[in-house]
Parts: sequence; C-alpha cells; structure tokens
Amino acid sequence: MSILPHHKYPSRSLTHVPTCPRLCPIARLTCSGSATTTTTKPRSSQNQLVIEPRLVTTPDLVTPIIPSSGPPLPNDPSLQSTWSHRAWVASGCTTLFISLAKTVTGAAASHMWLEPILAGYVGYVLADLLSGVYHWGIDNYGDASTPVLGSQIEGFQGHHKWPWSITRRQFANNLHALARNVTITVLPIDLLCNDPVVQGFVSICAGCIMFSQQFHAWSHGTKSKLPPLVVALQDAGVLVSRAQHSAHHRPPYDSNYCIVSGICNEFLDKNKVFEALEMVIYFKLGVRPRTWSEPGAEWTEETDDTHPQVTVY
Repeated sequence: MSILPHHKYPSRSLTHVPTCPRLCPIARLTCSGSATTTTTKPRSSQNQLVIEPRLVTTPDLVTPIIPSSGPPLPNDPSLQSTWSHRAWVASGCTTLFISLAKTVTGAAASHMWLEPILAGYVGYVLADLLSGVYHWGIDNYGDASTPVLGSQIEGFQGHHKWPWSITRRQFANNLHALARNVTITVLPIDLLCNDPVVQGFVSICAGCIMFSQQFHAWSHGTKSKLPPLVVALQDAGVLVSRAQHSAHHRPPYDSNYCIVSGICNEFLDKNKVFEALEMVIYFKLGVRPRTWSEPGAEWTEETDDTHPQVTVY
C-alpha cells in the first residue's frame, strides 16, 4: 500500500570516498646514479636502490555508497495532514458509505442477505491478498527513479529503516493517496450499479484497501496506546496483529507481507508463492529481488528514542 516518502537530508556526492576506505599497500621505487658498488656490508649511499612502503587509499568499488538520510523529525511537515488530504479522505469515505448503503438497501429490498455478506467476505480476503502482493513488489523491485511508483518504493525503504515513524504520520496524511484512488474507482460504480452483491464486494474490498495503511500503522503501535477495540480486533485476527507484522521487519524480510488482516500470510509463506514469483521474474527478466541479497544499511532498523506514538487527524 502507499507510503509517502520520508523526509530526507541532502545526499552525499556519488564521488564520495567512504569513511572506512580500503587500504592498498604500494611501494615507491627510487634509483639514483648509474654506477654500482659491491661490498660485503650493506650501507647507505646515493647509488642504493631504495624501497619505501606507503599506504594509498582507493575508493571501494564493491561496496555501494548509500546516500545519507535521517528519520523524519517529530514536527516534519511530510507527516502532517493538510486540508487537501482531509478532503480526499472525506470523499473516499463518502463513496464507501454510498456503496455500503446500496448494499444494505438492495439486500433489504430483495430479501437477499447471504450473497452480499459472502461477497463482502471475498472482498475482505482479496484486499488482504492485494496488499501483500503490492507490498512484496514495492519491497523487492524498483527504486526512487521508477516511474509512478518511485516515491512509494522510496517510502517503503524508509519505513524499513524507521518503522516507528508510521505511528507519527497523521491520519489523513497516511490515507489520502489510497482515498483518492478509492474515490476515482468506486464513484463510477456507485453511480452505475445497484446490485447489492456487487456493492457488497466493492464496499468491503475498497474500504479495507483504503484503511490498510491505518491497520498497518496500528500494527506498529504500542498495545497500551492503542484503542481497546483495535487491540481486540488484532487479537481476534480481524486486523493484522502486531506480532505477525513484526516478523516482516526481521531478516530476511521476505514473509508476512499482507497488512489488512494477515489472513493470507500463512498460505503465501507456507507455499512459497512469492519465492516462486521471484524465480519466474529472475529467469524471464534477469531481475533479482532485494531479499536475495544481504540486508544493507537501508534495511537496518533504527530505534526511536525521542517521542512516543501520536495520532492526529
């Protein structure tokens, strides 16, 4: 799911030499004069061949240079909601409410409740699956320069380094990108479709996708600071739990990608679905996923020692 990019500080130059350079011993040869002198004892003279060992630093061409960056500050504007963010979240909630209302009224008028409920459950499971597939793709492929998704890829990399920062992101700031997509997608369905089964599927699936980032943020929260209802839903498996998602933030970072309920994680991980997809992509396109390499500094989690979790709307 979409994660906005973290605050970044200016990057180092690509020609920067690492602070722990590789030391390469070389020798300087100096020879003066053309005559030679043979003697039984070594002695210093102008005609002697002199070898002076020296250490010369050369850039390490193997170790990549990682741009310097820092975690978002407590009052970073990139974490705060704007009126534009709130407007998109409001429009997304409105389209979801219309879809849900059409589901209920249509089911009541036709006396047909089972089918819309089943359709809603299918939407709930599908939303979890889609969140996992998207999360897997963003984590493993592309970079900040990737068209369309570059900022989200960069944001997910920052999230792995500072996972606690998502708990500082304000509510509308965290959801507005998904809310915009939900509005654009669901509004035409609201206007053109009155089928309670279709609307039941759409309202639940789109709703779970839109709020998935908040479910994700709660999975990084401290139990004592979360609303009791949220904790109860996590413990019941309705929302992705803190314990389950924390496994994703441990090396090798290749499991538990789903962030709605986590209901699909066991099936996907046990059957190595993503590993199979990675092999297909590698043999077809020659592209290796990031999880095949040893985690670098961009994946190493840094702890938060400054401020507790906050949630502002």
